[in-house]
Amino acid sequence: MKVLIIIVSYNFERWIDRCLGSLRKSETHADVVVIDNASQDQTVQRIRQDYPEVRLVETGANLGFGRANNIGMQMAIQEGYEAVFLLNQDAWIEPDTLDKLVVLAQKHPEFGLFSPVHLTGKGDKLDPGFSHYSQVKEKKQLPSNDIVSVPFVNAAFWMIPVSVLKVIGGFCPLFYHYGEDKDYVNRLEYHHYQVGYAPAAFGYHDREYRPITHEGFLRNEYVYHLSEYANVNYSWPKAFGYGVLALVKKSFTALAKGDIRLSKEYLRMTFRLLSQSCAIHSCRKRNRLSNPHYIQDL
Repeated sequence: MKVLIIIVSYNFERWIDRCLGSLRKSETHADVVVIDNASQDQTVQRIRQDYPEVRLVETGANLGFGRANNIGMQMAIQEGYEAVFLLNQDAWIEPDTLDKLVVLAQKHPEFGLFSPVHLTGKGDKLDPGFSHYSQVKEKKQLPSNDIVSVPFVNAAFWMIPVSVLKVIGGFCPLFYHYGEDKDYVNRLEYHHYQVGYAPAAFGYHDREYRPITHEGFLRNEYVYHLSEYANVNYSWPKAFGYGVLALVKKSFTALAKGDIRLSKEYLRMTFRLLSQSCAIHSCRKRNRLSNPHYIQDL
């Protein structure tokens, strides 16, 4: 299987050697493209100097995670690749990870997305997010199945067959950074694809350092409700209820608890979401069709 590895970078220098170094050691050969979102550090220079085998695309601006990945997906379709492997810049894989995912992609056409197990950057335990989605608490509790179906897995390590890209398309422009993966999984479900991870394949995601801030909490709340409003598996009234009305409810709940600041912030989210209603309706309608949406638009 001809695989294109896509890495979206922004100030990638901190992880370059662990990330790109792991790809050099991969038992399965795959071409690598880095889509750089106008890094301010030495990312571009380091790639040119130390990793000449990596194709580098400089966007000249920060396009966000989804739009930059769509550039790589377009390359994969146009150049005859059979699958893409989306890899976060702060992540790296074991030498046999790609090989195991390729085997599964060939064996299980009912799956539209394949992921390894997500470990922390230290590798001593499961990534907390992955543990939550998979309902597995410890590495020793991983099942023996070759692939396990899950409702969601975040986009730190995603293998997607190009045949699936031609049905689902790329990431939706409603989501600039965060929430793109949830929306994509919703669309996979609508088109009857499963999402799965390989218990015998491993990747490392170095994100323990990220602090949980109030600003981050509010961002996550907004993108969650945006993904609910845009969910193609819901009718329009249900999407409106889970997306917009749920925010109104949270605003009143915060007010009842005396948290006026949080109540106002939820109201601001509500109006922001409502202002996007036309664009959301358009994307919902488009996402129900089988087409390489958002990739062919580039």
